[in-house]
Amino acid sequence: MAGSADQQPLTIKEKTWISHIRLQELYGEQELGNRRDPMRELISTMLSHRTTHADEEKAYRLMHERFGSWEGIRDAPLPELIEAISSSRFPEAKAVNIKKAVARILEERGEANIEFLRNMSTEDAMAWLMSMPGVGLKTATLVLLFNFYKPVLPVDTHVHRVTQRLGIITDKTTAEKAHTILLDLLPKEAKVLLNFHKHFFWHGQKVCIWGTPRCQKCPLTDICDWYKTNRKVAT
Repeated sequence: MAGSADQQPLTIKEKTWISHIRLQELYGEQELGNRRDPMRELISTMLSHRTTHADEEKAYRLMHERFGSWEGIRDAPLPELIEAISSSRFPEAKAVNIKKAVARILEERGEANIEFLRNMSTEDAMAWLMSMPGVGLKTATLVLLFNFYKPVLPVDTHVHRVTQRLGIITDKTTAEKAHTILLDLLPKEAKVLLNFHKHFFWHGQKVCIWGTPRCQKCPLTDICDWYKTNRKVAT
């Protein structure tokens, strides 16, 4: 499936916006609205690294069922916490980081609540989150965009792969650098950024998959660098 693009070469910014609009038409515009409590968002996202959503949810549920509260998780014997979150990949490392993060939040805030980030500047909120053990750029941007509507753009493996194949970023652009590059190409509006992230994420899951993408289902082939080079493979 191909859309109609002008014959004149598109700028990267034009390609980014056209891709965003077409994917929004395909998947539907999403409204702002918290999926989860901010504290849950933070810890669930830490659990989600290299893990399916179903296994992340299972790990989070079993952790709370077993230890009952954030204080219980903080005080849990490490081997027992590792066992509770074992459906998540790398549970040994994640358990250590979760215990440290929860302990620090409880010590600093007096409760398991990170709502205070809403009133901080984006830069300060990002710095605070990334100072937490086990919290990287993707986790911090997800929490800040989804829960507090800060003008940041999470780049996971799907967003990274789709934007690389389109030629919006180069194949040498790391996911970390892509956070800044892609953000600079878009309006600094939370709703736009949320839709961009979700639609590129879904597209990477369903159509522009790892390995051989399903280009016959894609509305972006006429502006996609990968398709132009690999057309015979994709058809």
